[in-house]
Order: sequence, then C-alpha cells, then structure tokens
Amino acid sequence: MDHPYLIRCHDCDLMNQIVELPVEGVARCARCGAVLRRHKHNSLERTLALAVTGVILFILANAFPFLGLELQAQTIHTTLISGVRALFSQGMWFLGSVVLLTTIIVPAVQLMGLLYVLIPLRFNKLPWKFTPFFRYLQELQPWSMMEVFMLGILVSIVKLSKMAEILPGIAAYAFMALIFILAASMAVLDPHQVWEKIQFPSAIAEGRKRYELDQFANCHSCQLLCRIPRSHALPVVCPRCGATLHRRKLNSIARVWALLLAAFIFYFPANMMPITIVTSFGQVQADTILSGVLYFIKTGMWPIALVIFVASVVVPILKLVGLVFLLISVQTRSNWRPVDRTRLYRITELVGRWSMVDIYVVTILVALVHLGMLANIEAGPAAGYFCGVVILTMFAAMSFDPRLIWDNLEKVK
Repeated sequence: MDHPYLIRCHDCDLMNQIVELPVEGVARCARCGAVLRRHKHNSLERTLALAVTGVILFILANAFPFLGLELQAQTIHTTLISGVRALFSQGMWFLGSVVLLTTIIVPAVQLMGLLYVLIPLRFNKLPWKFTPFFRYLQELQPWSMMEVFMLGILVSIVKLSKMAEILPGIAAYAFMALIFILAASMAVLDPHQVWEKIQFPSAIAEGRKRYELDQFANCHSCQLLCRIPRSHALPVVCPRCGATLHRRKLNSIARVWALLLAAFIFYFPANMMPITIVTSFGQVQADTILSGVLYFIKTGMWPIALVIFVASVVVPILKLVGLVFLLISVQTRSNWRPVDRTRLYRITELVGRWSMVDIYVVTILVALVHLGMLANIEAGPAAGYFCGVVILTMFAAMSFDPRLIWDNLEKVK
C-alpha cells in the first residue's frame, strides 16, 4: 500500500491517517497512544513454521507423562489431562470444563486453526469458510492460558517439594517449549496481512466525498473501515469478514454492571470458603486462598507467596474496583484524565487472566496427590466461585467500551 489510509481508533474513536509502515513499524493513535497497526516482516511464513512446531510439541505434551510424585515408595504419574479428570471425578464439572478449555482445547484449536488458514494462503488460496473461521480464531486468543498454567505448575512444584519428590516427565519439557512457541506464533502473526488476502476496498474510498467521517467505523475483527448509516433497522455487517458492525458496544454499561455485580457476589465465598481440602495421615485441613499465602510465608517462600497474593487477591479486587471506577466516571460524564483512564482499561483487560493461576495450582494438586489416607488433596467449593470471578471479570472488561470515556469530550468541543 503506497498511499495514506484512514483507521478509527477502537479505544478513543479518533480517525487517524496512516502511511505505509516500515518493517517492524508501529502506528499509534495520535490521541490515546493505542496501537493501531504493526507491520511484521514475513509474518505468515514465520507463523506457519511456528504453528507446525507447536503442533508437534502439543502432541508430545499430551501423549507422555507430565509430572510424577514419589512418596514413601509410592509413585504417581500424571498426564496433562489428569487434573481435568480428577476434577470431573470430584463433581467439579464447571471447574474441570474451564481448565480443559483454557489449557487443552483452545490452544489446540489455535494451532490447528493457524495451519488451516496459513497453509492454503501459502499457495495463494483461501480455505473454505475462511472469514468466519479466522474471525473466531482471533476471538479465542484471550482464552488460551498455557503460560498461566505454567506458572501454576511452578507454584505447585514448590508447594509439593516439602512433601515428596517431584519427577518431571517428557511432556513437561515439551509443554514448556510449547508455551514459548505458541506465544511467539501469536506475536509474529499480523492479522492485517491475512485479511488483505481478501481484496476489498475500504468504504471510505467511495464515501469520502458523499458522507461525513462519523458515519464510518472500523470492523473489530478485520479492521476494514465501513460505513454505518445513522438510521438502519437491520444489523449492518462487515462486507469482508461478516462481523456485525457497531459504533459502540451494545448495552456496554448495563452489561458490565451486571457482570461486576455477579463477580462481587462470587468474590466473598471465593475467599472465605476452602479452596483445597488436604487429608494427610488421617488429618483433614481446609485451606483458603489467604491461608495458602500464609503457608508460603511461614515456610520462607516469600516470592511464591507474593505471586499468589498478587494474582489471587490483589488483581481480582483491583480489577473490580477499576471497572467500577471507569463505569462511574463514564456515567458522571467526567473529563478527568481520559488518557490515564484508557490506560487503566487496557491494564484491566490484560491482567485479569493471570488470576487463574490459583485454579491451575488446585488442578495440579488434585491430579498428583491422591494416595488415600496417606495424602490426598481435593478441590474445595471456593475454587468454583473463584473461577467464576475470573471469568466474569474477563467478560466485564471485554464488554466495556473505552470510547465512552472520550464521548463527553467530543460533546464539550
């Protein structure tokens, strides 16, 4: 592309003009600093190579023993899916389903989806049902949490090292490599280059002289600038990818309030009820999230205690408070520091998934420690509530429309 083109910022709604970017160049919004576009060198070729490697590592990570626990001549070997099976056997269907989706199904769909899309594109062909498939593939990205699961593994190993000997298997090393490969494939992928394979001119080219700029909006999926009539009875869809177009996220404020209210209700039992129930030599001990933090402090494991406290206590409450603050500031039409409030929204959306680390610790513990009365760990009721808090706050952050922060400023001008 050798001429300037227009793109509307999804965070502040400012219409920006972008020229052709140099290799590894980044275009940012002139008002709020949001990243509008990145030009990644050989993006499709590098992503394809990483996806092929990732599929091989994924098979190894699921086919071989993952972790082993040796205690008093008894040895237990687990696979990656053992924790999910243990949760299902304890009746934790919701918790087990979330762990299964975020650590196995979604990463597998990502890897196979990249191959499905990129291999035909390598030969200049579009795969069947390309547009909806790639659109859904992008929407699944926040729900792939393998790196968070890896942090949960490290915390679990430290916790169990006082009890027994931990034996890492072949799958553990493959899984660690897979995390870096999957993260690298998402980092080098340039969705804009994929969507450009469908030659479709932006609506602004024809409508620049006939319509005002406020009638145009970027598609959230493929970034095509499309015209949305001011009055339309039927939903308007993107002509390139088929996604429904909106100037603003529908019912954003009401949806976020509803999700936050549910998250607040779940937050109290998540912290007051036991998250794990440990049986050791006939003695039963129920641990909450905070008692687990105190355990690591008492044993001198301050870094692990800090990680658990920040991820499981600080992040959820700050995310809840941060979203409530953003909602109130929008509803009161505040003009206070819009750039900082937009940054707060980005941070809130980014860090929420890391609270899942405690859920993954519970999953690994119940998979490894089931030695009858000698030693046994079960998931407590708080695990389900806490998982609900994390998911509800993630949906709340996704439902919030940061452009509402800037709407009142536009009216004042």
